Amino acid sequence: MGRTQIAAQQSGEGASLPELAMSFAREGLQPPGPLPSWHGPRRWWGGPLDVEGLALASVAVSAAAIEQFTGPSLAVTIDSSRVAAAFNSLGHLRIDGRQPEGFAALSGFFPTSDGWVRTHANYPHHAHRLSLALGARTVDGVAGALLEMPAFEAEERICAAGGIAAAVRTREGWVSSSMATPTESVQNWATFDLSPAGGRKVRGGCWSPTDGAERPLAGLRVLDFTRVVAGPTSSRTLAAWGADVLRVDPPGMPELLSQHVDTGFGKRSAIIDLTNAEEASRTHALLEAADVVLIGYRNGSLDRFGLSPLELRERYPRLVIVTLDAWGQTGPWANRRGFDSIVQAAVGIADLYRDEDGRPGALPVQALDHATGYGMAAAAVALVAARAREGVTGTARLSLLRTSDSLFATPIPDAPVENLGDPGLARVPSAYGELVYAQPPFDLNGKAVTYPWPPRRYGSDIPIWR
Repeated sequence: MGRTQIAAQQSGEGASLPELAMSFAREGLQPPGPLPSWHGPRRWWGGPLDVEGLALASVAVSAAAIEQFTGPSLAVTIDSSRVAAAFNSLGHLRIDGRQPEGFAALSGFFPTSDGWVRTHANYPHHAHRLSLALGARTVDGVAGALLEMPAFEAEERICAAGGIAAAVRTREGWVSSSMATPTESVQNWATFDLSPAGGRKVRGGCWSPTDGAERPLAGLRVLDFTRVVAGPTSSRTLAAWGADVLRVDPPGMPELLSQHVDTGFGKRSAIIDLTNAEEASRTHALLEAADVVLIGYRNGSLDRFGLSPLELRERYPRLVIVTLDAWGQTGPWANRRGFDSIVQAAVGIADLYRDEDGRPGALPVQALDHATGYGMAAAAVALVAARAREGVTGTARLSLLRTSDSLFATPIPDAPVENLGDPGLARVPSAYGELVYAQPPFDLNGKAVTYPWPPRRYGSDIPIWR
């Protein structure tokens, strides 16, 4: 079996990476032991948490999954500069010379009568629900309403209206709450259920790699029910490895243009209305022929369409299922909406990154999203490999919350903060004009992995397999 080569230029005490692969090794999906070393600096952002370690380790686990599946003939390498660029892909993106907008005006930190709350209103429907909850539509109006109420009351009022917000908590405040996971451990980063669906093992008829293919996952069919950053980062990664990725979105709630362009490389994009019987039937026809399904919607929100993980496993025993959520599968917030920035506020990251004036802060990049996305890609490849090797499929579950727990469980390394090298940005013409973008953070046999094509027009593809 091949070993992921992350070309050891630095090593030694304090330079190791978080052992995110332990959750895979526990299930026999990757060999046990620490991840190899890497090429380039170990620290470059600095700060009170080991964000660099999370980034390097999550990409390395994804690379290791590919290399283990394809064997020793393919050597995967990564380096710090391109990992850092990939984790800040939206920040590097330029669309026809324009930099994408950041957070919307109603998204951000607002003081309350006793602390702070963070809101997320980038999507119009979430902004509308925030406004309904607070009776205000302008930034000044929202700020004034929040200043009159305690942070926990604001959190509950906004969330009860279908909006998205979290009170800024200390780490101790979060850990002592009923919403926290029992332990902080990198061993719980991803969880797996590998029991044969319905007691049946898969026998034949499954996808397998094509000898000599330029991209190792060429022909693997991935149906992508994810949005925003984490899930689409996963499917973008699988597309870079050659998978046939079909992302489907509902009508009436389009993805933000910048998010679509940033994460749409190498994929096709289709609109499906699951409330329409004919289109729902078409979706299940897609699932019948799919190898992998990625689900990034809130827990339970797709169950009424026959898309719960349990029903999918029973109905499609060959299907590999990888799910993502914000808050985990159990606990009082299991079905609550959430984003990277909201999880950061709730679990103590925003408090830890306060500025000199006491205003809450954030990680240098949306590391929870990106790391979870690379974990999802690794889980998909590892489960496809298990299907080919043992006839066993299964379900993998990841969450932004467990990724944050892994971040807190990792000590700061004894390594200096250093400057990064060339981020390796590329240019390509697209349906949206010329794009400047961060490339995949991998080399394959010494050659940079590239995306097979630029983002296509949102929703412009017919929902069929090629």
